[in-house]
Amino acid sequence: MYKLISPLMQLVDWPMRAFQSRFGQRRLAWVFLAPNLALFGLFVFLPVILNFAYAMTGSEHILLRDRPFVGAQNFAQLTNCKDYLNPNSCQLDVFWRAVHNTVWFIVLQIGFMVGFSLLTALILNRKIRARGFFRAVFFFPVLLSPVVVALVWKWILQDQGALNGVLSSLGYQPYNWLLDPSWAFGFSVFLTVWFHMGFYTLILLAGLQAIPRDVYEAAAMDAASPWRVFRKITLPLLMPTMIVVLVLALIKGVQTFDELYAFTGGGPGSATTLMIQYIYETGFAGAPRLFGLAAAASILLALVLVALTAVQLWVTRRNANG
Repeated sequence: MYKLISPLMQLVDWPMRAFQSRFGQRRLAWVFLAPNLALFGLFVFLPVILNFAYAMTGSEHILLRDRPFVGAQNFAQLTNCKDYLNPNSCQLDVFWRAVHNTVWFIVLQIGFMVGFSLLTALILNRKIRARGFFRAVFFFPVLLSPVVVALVWKWILQDQGALNGVLSSLGYQPYNWLLDPSWAFGFSVFLTVWFHMGFYTLILLAGLQAIPRDVYEAAAMDAASPWRVFRKITLPLLMPTMIVVLVLALIKGVQTFDELYAFTGGGPGSATTLMIQYIYETGFAGAPRLFGLAAAASILLALVLVALTAVQLWVTRRNANG
């Protein structure tokens, strides 16, 4: 085996020595990073630059050479409101309805997501029967396709769906759940929490298992109550993992699109239309295709997301250091 591997290693060693003699030992790392950096620049940096270019131009043409420069006109159109709390007073009322929906969606989703994920992780961290089975069950929805999950729940909640079938068998009248704006929005939050909760539960479970057991043994010797152990030991030591979960949940919540698009299509009306769907429909699915307006909306969304993440990290670090 060694006689077979040795010539192969020598073939690899020769170009590596040539690269090292040509670029030097310190610059050799850039040789390995160059392909990844090229792909990253092509598929990340270049689209970001093009997005800014489209946000500063107008018309329905897709080529930049055919699009006139309009400056900040797209941003001004998006932010033209008499009362930002009332979407009907805005020039682009659908955009601000999407903004309001996204804000409420993120608040409710992150609250329920983190709460249920933490509770589930605490239970699965205890010595219970079939613990491995229940861990797999809670993580299973994450493995499914978002569209499949959305279509299954849509089949359950539609007019002739499984839920109404159960209600009819119990003597209740069927109800069009997805045609009621409040119920449609509530089930949209429920769907995303059910779908993604297993992923965050797994992260929190890993954080719980990283806490030293001797800390809990010392608390047990002092006869500390379970609530005091959770508040004084578990939660502070789990806080770095909680930061990761909060940031990931915030980013994922803002980027929610495919499951809700297949679930409600943004309806009824615009009750479940979020920012990503508005950008998609404005730039690609609507008529006319307003690429500049969609690009400007995506930039505003990215700036808000970066600001919220920075504030969240700053508050958390301040509390940790204080």
